[in-house]
Amino acid sequence: MTGPETHSVVGLGLDAGGTQTRWCLALADGTCIARGAVGGLTALLLESNAGRVTLAQTLQTLAAEVRAALGPGPGARRLHGLEAGITGLGEPDGPVGRQLRDLLTQHLGLPPDSVRCDSDIAAAWHALFQPGEGHLVYAGTGAIAAHIDGHGVLHRAGGRGPLIGDEGGGLWIAREALALVWRREDAAPGAWQQSLLARRLFERLGGADWSLSRQFLYGGDAAARRGSLGQLALAVGEAAHAGDADALTLLHRAGTELARLALALCSRLGPRPISAAGRVLQLHPAIATGLRSALPLHLSLTLAQPDTALSAARRAAVSATLRSTRSAPLHHP
Repeated sequence: MTGPETHSVVGLGLDAGGTQTRWCLALADGTCIARGAVGGLTALLLESNAGRVTLAQTLQTLAAEVRAALGPGPGARRLHGLEAGITGLGEPDGPVGRQLRDLLTQHLGLPPDSVRCDSDIAAAWHALFQPGEGHLVYAGTGAIAAHIDGHGVLHRAGGRGPLIGDEGGGLWIAREALALVWRREDAAPGAWQQSLLARRLFERLGGADWSLSRQFLYGGDAAARRGSLGQLALAVGEAAHAGDADALTLLHRAGTELARLALALCSRLGPRPISAAGRVLQLHPAIATGLRSALPLHLSLTLAQPDTALSAARRAAVSATLRSTRSAPLHHP
């Protein structure tokens, strides 16, 4: 066999979201060599000049960290392939997918056929299931449910973005919480001072003046704003842990919205084991309680936090190994 030995083939996996991009270097057997995190990386960044600048900076940082992890000098390991799960990438083989693949290829010095980009939800699904097995409900900044069938086709429910969907996701939770607070301010200015939820939100916004909320909601770059608004859900989680009734009700409702996505897939594709994942589920147990309460008892539900970056890195290493094997010349006695 020409090329690298199987035990030395290194793959890079990315779990790229709006607020953070987790990366992992791993071998084909799943052994993790190194891991880290850089800034957010989404397909939405390609939609504006500011976003493209941010994307380039993030990729430069990523490349530098990966090179450092591979080691210096002649004895350094070599990177053989990359698999990336990227938020906002709806069509991996479309123009946006090709742009992202080209940028990753350039910054990491990889041949084009060794780089594969997919949606973040597909990458997370592959970290938990084999094709045809289960349904995944994923709640991060947005919210979506997915199933990949035995032919490799992705079936989805939800994930329609903040204007018409993403119910149960972090951005939706933050938006609903702010809407509740400001509706009450319309009726009784100053009411926020009696609300723990409102106080936690305004602490993160820097004050209770409407101009601060308005700037946070509508100012600046759209992609960066989406990530920041999703992070505001942390304030709702903090209020819920402190016993705020409004926060607890909202998070329970978020869980029921996530259940709706799972039930849509069960209706279309048949009942399957359900796994729920994503950072939103870590906000407070009320979300999982709401999710479970809205599902029929015969449907199994598992709360999971898949190591998407490690799973993607392992798949990249396996793919690189297979490419090397296919390209090896035949030796005849």
